[in-house]
Amino acid sequence: MSEVNSEQVLFSTLQTPSTKRIGVATLNIEKALNALNLNMVQLLAAQLSAWQKDDSIVAVILDGAGEKAFCAGGDVRAIHQASIASPGEVTQSATEFFSQEYQLDYLLHTFGKPVIVWGDGIVMGGGLGLMAGASHRIVTERSRIAMPEVTIGLYPDVGGSYFLNRMPGKSGLFLGMTAYNMSASDALYVGIGNYYLNSDHKGTLLAQLSQLDWQDDADTNHQLLSYMLQSISAGGLAQAGVSQLEQHQSLIDELMTGSLVDIQTKVQQLQKHVLEDKPWLAKALKTMLAGSPISLSLVHLQSSFSSELSLAQCFKLELGLSVNCCAKADFSEGVRALLIDKDRNPKWLFSDVAAIPDGFVASLLQSPWEESLHPLKDLH
Repeated sequence: MSEVNSEQVLFSTLQTPSTKRIGVATLNIEKALNALNLNMVQLLAAQLSAWQKDDSIVAVILDGAGEKAFCAGGDVRAIHQASIASPGEVTQSATEFFSQEYQLDYLLHTFGKPVIVWGDGIVMGGGLGLMAGASHRIVTERSRIAMPEVTIGLYPDVGGSYFLNRMPGKSGLFLGMTAYNMSASDALYVGIGNYYLNSDHKGTLLAQLSQLDWQDDADTNHQLLSYMLQSISAGGLAQAGVSQLEQHQSLIDELMTGSLVDIQTKVQQLQKHVLEDKPWLAKALKTMLAGSPISLSLVHLQSSFSSELSLAQCFKLELGLSVNCCAKADFSEGVRALLIDKDRNPKWLFSDVAAIPDGFVASLLQSPWEESLHPLKDLH
């Protein structure tokens, strides 16, 4: 393996017996759980674009430094600072970060060549955006995967409008509302993961990747890689355990059906009952009820988006919504309470979803740009 640099993202290549190589990108801010900042997004986008055009690169693997996380989300402190400095305004900081992050995610979704994500440890928010774009998404017994945006006044972005609505039943809405931490088995059930390996199999994975009989044709390489991963993972699937989401799909569907007020009422009633036998659900519902009412309204609205929306359309819609959340909604206060002051006591703009004025949530969906000036106008 040949090293290229030692920045916030490490880039290297795995040599194969032929002239083919595999690109390796390692998120490298272990102390920050490899949370994405703008510099990392730019480094990844530049190198992935180069690898996409390089005929000697047959596949790419993304992983994270350390054993705790692949990527715990986006480092949103700079956006927070810009938002409080210019309240009510769409800032350049938010526009740059989200537009470049979504372009990176879109590049992964449309990469063509196989992209592997080693989703070991924490995978949240922006990390899940990277993972969802990969063709081969590996989870382990240590995977903890979530979309926790309701806790910071945002909503499941990074393509969540596309992939959450394609999950079984109402599970996507449940994940967005509650920030529930998925296990490997949960991730496999909803399709976020598609292969399971034990965390100590990473060395075996890299060794077999370097020995695979890679071809010039990307479709053939996808098939070769899928067969190889199925062979390695077959023995470990039993260790992934039972999916709580799958086991309780009917309960989740019942809880998440109806208007947002209906859903909140059902959740509050269920909370009055002892949930000692379902601690995973008790924690999820507690998080939901403490979340931003605006965020909950956005997640509920997001669940109604047509599955006919293309991936590019979803990213374009999300960009306007994200920068508007930073300018006009609960984002600044949520980040302050969770990440800056860490008092975990946010003062949301509205006391509950019923207090949100008519038209407020719909106004957040209005794009700040004309179509010809949209930062993501070139996504197709």
